[in-house]
Amino acid sequence: MSSSEPPAATRRGPHAGARANDPRARRSTLAALLAGLLCAGGPIGCGFHLRGDVTYPFASLYVNAPAAPPLALELKRALENSGATQIVASAAEAQAILDVTSIVDDKGVLSLSSGGRVREYLLTKRVSFNVHDAAGRDWLPASEFSIRRSYTFNESEVLARNEQEQRLLKDMQTDAVQQIVRRLQAAKKPVT
Repeated sequence: MSSSEPPAATRRGPHAGARANDPRARRSTLAALLAGLLCAGGPIGCGFHLRGDVTYPFASLYVNAPAAPPLALELKRALENSGATQIVASAAEAQAILDVTSIVDDKGVLSLSSGGRVREYLLTKRVSFNVHDAAGRDWLPASEFSIRRSYTFNESEVLARNEQEQRLLKDMQTDAVQQIVRRLQAAKKPVT
């Protein structure tokens, strides 16, 4: 230590020792600690749970969905990977039939700038489906759900925004598949 450097007590300031006993300093330290714990515990409090065993009330399922949308492929993969039911190739072989009657993707303007240019878009995916058996008895009545995502738009970043839109659509598709998988667990065998 050189002779021109001030002693440690004066480097920290005249009230450094007093700050350690200051209730406001302790409260701010405690608040920072609590904020850190809340952030760390956030995934638990938000409803996040690890996937457990999946059970369905049917042993085999036929997925009747439009062939073109990739949602049908992802849905079949998710059901096959769960191992809880067998996906069959025809409705005649299935104990239950999942009819995905409608998959609609929509894009609308959410907000405009003062100059009348688009600032935000809203993407919406609507999926309608039901579950029944070969005799037409409902295992799960007709259901529909919507998934929405919004994003900002800037004309100078068109390529980046198009890529962002594609990522959001893929995320919405995965979310739709997970919602269908969860709802299938609530299906009930019809009373004969």
